[in-house]
Amino acid sequence: MNIPLTPLRCLDRAIDLYGRREGIVCGSNRFTYREFGERCAKLASALVRSGIRPGDRVGYLSLNTHKLLEGYYGVIQAKAVVMPLNVRLTPMELSAIMRHAETALLFYEQDFAPLVEILLKAWPSMRAINLDTEYEAFLAQGDATRADIMSCDENAIAELFYTSGSTGTPKGVMLSHRTIYLHTLQVIATLEGDDNWVELHTIPLFHANGWGRPQTATMLGQKQVMVRRFDPAGVCRLIQQERASSMSVVPTMAAAMLQFDERDKYDLSSIRVINIGGAAASPELIDRLEKIFHCDVHAGYGLTETSPVASTARHKGTVTYADAADRLRHQAMAGWPIPGTQIRVVDANMNDVPRDMSTSGEVVISGDNVMDGYYREPEATAAVMSGIWFHSGDMAVWDDENYIHIVDRKKDIIISGGENISSIEVERALAAHPGVLEVAVVGAPDQRWGEIPVAFILPKPGITISEQELQEFIAPHLAKFKMPRRYEFVSSPLPKGGTGKILKKELRERFWQGKEKRVQG
Repeated sequence: MNIPLTPLRCLDRAIDLYGRREGIVCGSNRFTYREFGERCAKLASALVRSGIRPGDRVGYLSLNTHKLLEGYYGVIQAKAVVMPLNVRLTPMELSAIMRHAETALLFYEQDFAPLVEILLKAWPSMRAINLDTEYEAFLAQGDATRADIMSCDENAIAELFYTSGSTGTPKGVMLSHRTIYLHTLQVIATLEGDDNWVELHTIPLFHANGWGRPQTATMLGQKQVMVRRFDPAGVCRLIQQERASSMSVVPTMAAAMLQFDERDKYDLSSIRVINIGGAAASPELIDRLEKIFHCDVHAGYGLTETSPVASTARHKGTVTYADAADRLRHQAMAGWPIPGTQIRVVDANMNDVPRDMSTSGEVVISGDNVMDGYYREPEATAAVMSGIWFHSGDMAVWDDENYIHIVDRKKDIIISGGENISSIEVERALAAHPGVLEVAVVGAPDQRWGEIPVAFILPKPGITISEQELQEFIAPHLAKFKMPRRYEFVSSPLPKGGTGKILKKELRERFWQGKEKRVQG
C-alpha cells in the first residue's frame, strides 16, 4: 500500500491516539491535540477560502507561539508552503526574501508591525495578517475538516526555510512532505522519550534546531510547551511548572543557564535529556550541565539542508569509553549518523580521509533528510551536490566508529603561516577559563603570516582577565602557532543570530573589509 508521506500524518496520529490529552501549552493557552488539530484544519480551509493556492508561500514573522506551530500543519494542509522567518534578520534581508519567495501571505506578531510596513513596501503583492488582532477572526472563517492524506503530493514542497545568510545572500532551503516525514521517523528512531514526555521548545521554531522537533513530538503525542523568548528564569519556571522532560539548546543558551544563580530555587528534576546543537560544545560544558541537571546531555549535528538532524552523540553500543573524560569527549562530538543517513569525511576529490581523528576533510551527507534543493537557485543547488552527496561546508575528523568531530567551517579555518588553525579548538580552550563568559575566535589579515587568530572575550560579570593570564591558561593545551596573537576584550555580549549562535562573520568583517578571505578547499 502506498500512502503519501506527509507530516500531516504526524498530526492525525496525535489526534487519533491522544486527542483528549493536553498537547500544546503556550502561556495561558492550553489545547488538547483534538483542539489543536481542529485549529490547524480551520487555518487550512480559511487559507484556501482567502485565495491561497497550492504552492503559494505563506510566511510567519513570529516568536514561538501555538499560532506558529499551527502554521506547520495548517499551511501544508492547504497545500501551500509554510515559511517561518528568522526575526533577527535585517529589514533588507527580509525584504529580499519576500521578493525572492514571492510571498503570498505573511502572518506576523504585533511586535513586528513596523517591520512589516517595510516589507509590504518591498513586496506590495503580499497580504499581511496580524496574529494578535486578526488571526482568530481569520481562523473563524474556516472549518475543521480533516486533511485528505491521499490527496497529498509527498514530493511537493511543504516548508521553505531561508538560511541566515552567514555565507552570503540567504537561500531558501526546500523540504518536501516526504523529506520531513522521513526525517521525523529517523529522529524518533534515534532519540529517547515516550508519549509521557514533555518537550520544551526552547529554540525558535524558525531556526534549524527548532523546527526539527514539532513533528516528532506531535507524532509521539508528547506535550509541547512553547518558550516565547529564551530566558533562564522563565525556562526554569516552565520546567518546574510543566514537568518538562527534554529540551534543546545551543551552547550560549547552556552557558546562560549555568550562569543563572537562582536555578537552585526551582525543581528541575523532571529533565531527562538535554540536546545541544547549533555550534560546537565542549566536554566541560557537557560535564557542567550533567552535574546541574543530573540528566543525559549530548551534542548533535545538522543543518538547514538536512531537515535538520544528521547525527547525534548518543551512546553507541560498540563504543567503550576509556574513562569519564573519554565519555564526555564523545558526547561533545557531532556524533554518528541517525538512521537513514550516511555521513562521510572526504578530501577535495571525494575520497574518504583516514579515520584517525587527526586528518580533516569536509563532511558530506546523503539520506532521506537532505533538502530538495535551494528555491529557484539550481546553480547554487548543483554547487553543493556531488551526486547523492550534499557538501556541508563543515570540516571534520572521524574515527572507525563513524563518530564525526567538527573542527570548523571551511570559511572559519584560519590559515596562518601555511598552518590550518581550527577556530573552534581555540575557542574551546579559552572557554574553559573560569572567568570567560563568551568567546569567539576569527582570522585577521597579517602581512607576515597571512592570517592570525584574534580572540574576542566577554568576561563574566565582575571578573577582570588579562591577555597574559589567558595565554598562560591555554598554553598547555594548544600548539604555539594556534595561540591568539591578539585579544579584543568586550563589555557587551557578542553579536548573535536567531538562536544565540555567535555571528563570527560580523566580527571578522571589521578586519577583512576590502580584502579577500582565503578559504580552505
